[in-house]
This record gives sequence, structure tokens and C-alpha cells, in this order.
Amino acid sequence: MSLVELIAQADERGLAASGMACLDRCVPLLGGDDETLRPLWGSLAEGAAAEEWAERLEQIRGKLDAVHGADGTRGAEVAAELAYRMLTTAPAERSTAVLREWAQACSVTALRVHRILDGGDPAEDATDAVEAAREGRTEGLPLSPLCSAELRRQITVLEVLAGHGPAGLRRALEVSTEGRRVLVAALSRRNRRDG
Repeated sequence: MSLVELIAQADERGLAASGMACLDRCVPLLGGDDETLRPLWGSLAEGAAAEEWAERLEQIRGKLDAVHGADGTRGAEVAAELAYRMLTTAPAERSTAVLREWAQACSVTALRVHRILDGGDPAEDATDAVEAAREGRTEGLPLSPLCSAELRRQITVLEVLAGHGPAGLRRALEVSTEGRRVLVAALSRRNRRDG
């Protein structure tokens, strides 16, 4: 199944985790680390109270607002702004319709971030290529290695949650942690090159 199809079929937990995983992999651009979104992941666990999502989201926004833009040496300002948009548009309400819209937007945004960090021109409109990749039409598509890996991670997160429900959260978190470390390495390379 394509990424678009997986998002279309995902349940509320899968959609929340999908969007959050995209944000989680990009959170170093906002000054966050491995622990930044951990409380929000916990709000998706079985038995967590419904209001925990909104409460923890607000706390995380407060923390990341404090560091966002404080470091002018990142060398990826456009990517950081895109990541920040994922955070600011995260819905406090955990309804399927709202989360589906957010998950779709985060999917596109995370792919754009990875394309930029892999040397893509931030000003270039890559909408067609990103949408083709999300729809599974990757043959002959000029996807960068970083972007291709992000696409695979997004698919894996949704497949794991579709197949295992709440029990798949640990694996989804592992996939995001791996992706976050890859992004940090890419960001470091870019900063060395630009610096």
C-alpha cells in the first residue's frame, strides 16, 4: 500500500502517531532531543486518558517555543520553519478527521524537510515529486537518499501501528529515533558545508 492509502485507512492512534513521528524526526531542527516528544508518545499508550494528549502537547509547545530560533547557526532555516509548522498545527483534539489532515500535512512537510537537508533547493517547488512518492509512484523519481529513507520510515510507522495497534508504539518510536539520528547527522554535514 502507498503512504497515502495507509494514512487514509489509519485509525485515530495511527494518525496521531504518524504525524507525531514525522515531527519527532525533525525535532532537532527546533532544538529538541530524544526525550522531547516522549511524553506525547506516552499519551497514545493503551489506558492513557484522552486529555493527556492536549496537556502534553501544550507543555511541549512551551518548551520548544523557548528554544526555537535561538540558534542562528543551524544552516537550515527553511527546514526549521517547516518543522515548527508541524508543531504549531498539531491538533489538541484527538479526532480522526482532524488528525488525518494533520498526518497528511506532516507527511508532506517531513519529506520536504529531508529533501532540503539533502541539498535540495528550499525555493524549489517539489510538490509533484513529493506527492508522487507518497502515492507509491517512485520509479524514475529523483528522490534523494535522505528523502527515500524518510518515505520508508513513514510507511513503516503506519504499517506497524495498523498491524499491532498500541503494541506497535514501541517499534514506531524506535523507527523515529533512528530517523532523528540520521537527520542530526545530515544537519551536521550541512552546517559544516555551509559554515
